[in-house]
Amino acid sequence: MGKSTGFIEYARQLPEDRDPRDRVKDWNEFHPRVPAEALKRQGARCMDCGTPYCHTGKLMAGMASGCPLNNLIPDFNDLVYHGQWQRALRRLLKTNNFPEFTGRVCPAPCEGSCTVGLDGDPVTIKAIECSIIDTAFEEGWVGPELPALRTGKKVAIVGSGPAGLACAAQLNLAGHTVTVFERADRIGGLLMYGIPNMKLDKALVERRVGLMARNGIRFVTGVEIGRDIPSEKLLEEYHATVFCCGATQARELEVEGRRLAGVHLAMDYLTANTKSLLDSRLEDGAYISGKDKDVVVIGGGDTGTDCVGTALRHGARSVTQFEILPRPPALRGRDNPWPQWPKVAGMDYGQEEAAALQGADPRHYGILTKRFAGDGAVAEVHTVDLRWTRSGERMQSEEVPGSGRVFPAQLVLLALGFTGPERKGPITELGLKLDGRGNVVCDGQRMTSVPGVFAAGDMVRGQSLVVWAIHEGRNTARSVDRYLMYGETYLP
Repeated sequence: MGKSTGFIEYARQLPEDRDPRDRVKDWNEFHPRVPAEALKRQGARCMDCGTPYCHTGKLMAGMASGCPLNNLIPDFNDLVYHGQWQRALRRLLKTNNFPEFTGRVCPAPCEGSCTVGLDGDPVTIKAIECSIIDTAFEEGWVGPELPALRTGKKVAIVGSGPAGLACAAQLNLAGHTVTVFERADRIGGLLMYGIPNMKLDKALVERRVGLMARNGIRFVTGVEIGRDIPSEKLLEEYHATVFCCGATQARELEVEGRRLAGVHLAMDYLTANTKSLLDSRLEDGAYISGKDKDVVVIGGGDTGTDCVGTALRHGARSVTQFEILPRPPALRGRDNPWPQWPKVAGMDYGQEEAAALQGADPRHYGILTKRFAGDGAVAEVHTVDLRWTRSGERMQSEEVPGSGRVFPAQLVLLALGFTGPERKGPITELGLKLDGRGNVVCDGQRMTSVPGVFAAGDMVRGQSLVVWAIHEGRNTARSVDRYLMYGETYLP
């Protein structure tokens, strides 16, 4: 695919982001568009590798290798190289309902398993994907697509994150009448309130939701199933019900001083900020501000990075980030071969911004929080360094004697991940069976322990990527369609 010698002739080229010192002054996206001619060269770098791992979508060493949606990546790379953008769009939409989301927030496991990356820099797959869909919307190639006929079957979907939206889109395509229930005041779930605006502009989420509504999907906001409507009522009024409620039970840090004012869960911080931004451009003050504060973010990953970037935009005096694990290596280790996801050191946008403003990477690796101190409100974080050693396949840690440190902090954000779905509402009311990790158990057809009730996304697989959620939503839609249509489905 692409030009047979393109990966030799052309270097990897990414868009040059806005200067970190400038972009922290607003909440706008900071990735500029790549010119079409430059994208053609990037598409040309896709080599005729014979076995393209980029779209395999397998779990290797606990991480995604290749695209979980099985996007036809060599196909659309080649089509972009030849300037056939509409055909590239059709290839992309065969497997991905929302490339405008994945093209912005996905960590691109496809690039981690790109064959060119074996001995060089991988193809800029993510940038190409994003440009295809952005161009399509600009050119008017994306519009309402109503199903040819309606089946008379009604489906309720609870939760409007990426899994719920993908499931809704596919079931509507099959002709079923779909209603999506969302307890928040806006549709989108994680896409709306879990990811900051500078990473994913909410106008893009609203654009997609509006398009889905024109396709015939009904959205109901401000309604929590299990509180406003009993779960059993959905089973009575709909032919099938799909729960896509996410893994929103945050992991806590039970140390001394946890209940001091100023210590917050990261998702509470991010959600309040985005809601205030959308409601009033932060003028209502209904958010947790980091302005003029020493902010400590405990935890890494995307959520930790988003907290760093948000605090800097508030005007924090300083931002420090703790990671309990040791710093990753600069290059792949022998135990992390291609095509596994490369577990190597790097900087995401939040760390880049902090380094530009503060003069250094804000992260401290191998550090454990022991307690929070303060008189009613947090003022200090007390830590100790960890020494990590490998014992067989496992890593073990021990505290380093005499390594205690004290960091000033008037705002602490806990970005420690999630432990599974909330143990209330539908899970309790319907008695859904859970596995040992607290996730909802489904059979091979994505059905829960209750007949006619299905589940998808993070509440089944645990905290994961947006691309996996879309994958889950699409596969569950296929199973629901088969259940409703007497064992047959034509959904991809």
